[in-house]
Amino acid sequence: MSLLRRRKVSESKTTQVPDPDEKKPETHKPEKQSKWSCVDSCCWFIGCICVVWWLLLFSYNMMPSSFPQYVTEKITGPMPDPPGVKLKKEGLKAKHPVVFVPGIVTGGLELWEGHQCADGLFRKRLWGGTFGEVYKRSYYSYLYIVASAFPGVEPLCWVDHMSLDNETGLDPSGVRVRPVTGLVAADYFAPGYFVWAVLIANLARIGYEEKTMYMAAYDWRLSFQNTEVRDQTLSRIKSNIELMVATNGGNKAVIIPHSMGVLYFLHFMKWVEAPAPMGGGGGPDWCAKHIKAVMNIGGPFLGVPKAVSGLFSAEARDIAVARAIAPGVLDQDLFRIQTLQHIMKMTRTWDSTMSMIPKGGETIWGDLDWSPEEDYVPNKRKQTTNDTEDESSESITKINHYGRMISFGKDVADADSSKIQRIEFRDAVKGNNIANNTCRDVWTEYHDMGISGVKAVTEYKAYTAGDILDLLQYVAPKMMERGSAHFSYGIADNLDDPKYSHYKYWSNPLETKLPNAPDMEIFSMYGIGIPTERAYVYKQVPSAECYIPFQIDTSAHEDNKNRCLKDGVFTVEGDETVPVLSAGFMSAKAWRGKTRFNPSGIKNYIRECDHAPPSNVLLEGRGTQSGAHVDIMGNFALIEDIMRVAAGAKGEELGGDRVYSDIFKWSEKIELPL
Repeated sequence: MSLLRRRKVSESKTTQVPDPDEKKPETHKPEKQSKWSCVDSCCWFIGCICVVWWLLLFSYNMMPSSFPQYVTEKITGPMPDPPGVKLKKEGLKAKHPVVFVPGIVTGGLELWEGHQCADGLFRKRLWGGTFGEVYKRSYYSYLYIVASAFPGVEPLCWVDHMSLDNETGLDPSGVRVRPVTGLVAADYFAPGYFVWAVLIANLARIGYEEKTMYMAAYDWRLSFQNTEVRDQTLSRIKSNIELMVATNGGNKAVIIPHSMGVLYFLHFMKWVEAPAPMGGGGGPDWCAKHIKAVMNIGGPFLGVPKAVSGLFSAEARDIAVARAIAPGVLDQDLFRIQTLQHIMKMTRTWDSTMSMIPKGGETIWGDLDWSPEEDYVPNKRKQTTNDTEDESSESITKINHYGRMISFGKDVADADSSKIQRIEFRDAVKGNNIANNTCRDVWTEYHDMGISGVKAVTEYKAYTAGDILDLLQYVAPKMMERGSAHFSYGIADNLDDPKYSHYKYWSNPLETKLPNAPDMEIFSMYGIGIPTERAYVYKQVPSAECYIPFQIDTSAHEDNKNRCLKDGVFTVEGDETVPVLSAGFMSAKAWRGKTRFNPSGIKNYIRECDHAPPSNVLLEGRGTQSGAHVDIMGNFALIEDIMRVAAGAKGEELGGDRVYSDIFKWSEKIELPL
């Protein structure tokens, strides 16, 4: 032990204490270079959103079905019975077969044939059923996310399969994407985000089942007539309605179209009467024999300004705001895709989008100095009398120039028309091509316009609904060449002119007659109380590689709330997508009584739903009193109207018109020969 102790002492003496002032030799360790990039951040961000969403969805599905209602009742009191329960107690039973006609975007599409990059996806959905409510505010947002994250499909591969041929408007070579069939085609747009599901469930309460309900699914990308050319969809709708009427004791069908489906069924009613081969050969009394009522939901009869911004710059207000928050991000090569450029390239092959370009020109939508809704004051009917008088007098000094559907600069939107110096663009020479070889994969027709063409568009300053068609023809001639073969946007002088027997006029209610069916009824059902896009303030973007030269100017804002200008967008009364003018004018005036557009005097009713957002969004979903364009499909008042008519009621038994907006006043301002 002593020997061991002496050895430890000896070692301690020989141990040198390090000098604190002595510099240590430098050791060169290889530094790890961070390779983290903006793309990684975006991927993680989107991944986190998806994971959180699916966890919430999983938790919701695992929750007992009665739990949300139990908690809501504890907070807000007893919930009203759903319409199906209420009307079943009243003794209502299924009577008339019902046909659902979905609108643009909400119907599922699946892959039947594709390129090698889509191997293993046979009959898998390329559209619908993938994402949830977080992406619902703009279908462009859905395009952006799904193109980035659709499982198993490269973004550009997905875009290629969702695009149509730019020359024919039909299938590209080697690709077949087809509509999903059955009620599942459009009951839910995504897990947890209903479209027709709530209405279907309530109808089932009074005895409806699949043999008395039919989802008239179609490929919403195609022009209306091309759905017949490629898929014989119109013929299938005709046959199914005939079968349902024949097997239900001769009870006529109740048709329930939504959004663009309203225009699609308007086209169908002319197609089914017209002789073959252009039409269905049903004869002039087919509608009278087979249709009890057409209950249009959120119908864009006269088009929507939002379609103009979508075709012009691949954006609406939501996308414009996103651009302002993160400038340049949407235009960069994220996920190997210039997002908005590819969206523009893809959506401009969808001929159906052109069905929603505003119709009726300046007669309907106004000119540089006038518009039917120019005196619109938000929430006027909900204000006190004194407030209304004060704010109305203020609004007189600065009217809303809604007739200027596109203005380049806020000063142009506000200026007196006599002070706007416009330089004609229609015959301007295009040149000084700005595109290069790197842009070929995201080619848009702006590349062929060149700098001089872009400048010509900007210098025209202000565009009315009458100018919009020429503008789109100038910036997108290939798209408009296809579109002009399938759609028309004017007002007929003489509806008996043989030219109006062509299918291009059938979806424009200002260029076609309603069928000869005096016992049929038409309902225009839509939401109000939500700011809805009506006109835009634009700016020209400095030239850059692979760019879209025009953007909504989100810096254009008006503190005077009566001007309704926010983030470069003028808004008006509507359901967030369709302005009241478009949804209600035909039933308020052009179809009211016997007119040249309604020669048999079909009764028309307007049933507006005043938007009331839910007090608790998490527990109550999207609300039972919503007036939003898609959410209205869960509105209890609207569902009850539909169910009563399907069970045999007429419009007068519902109470006739239910109107909260100024649609009758605005309609009277429109000078349209009837």
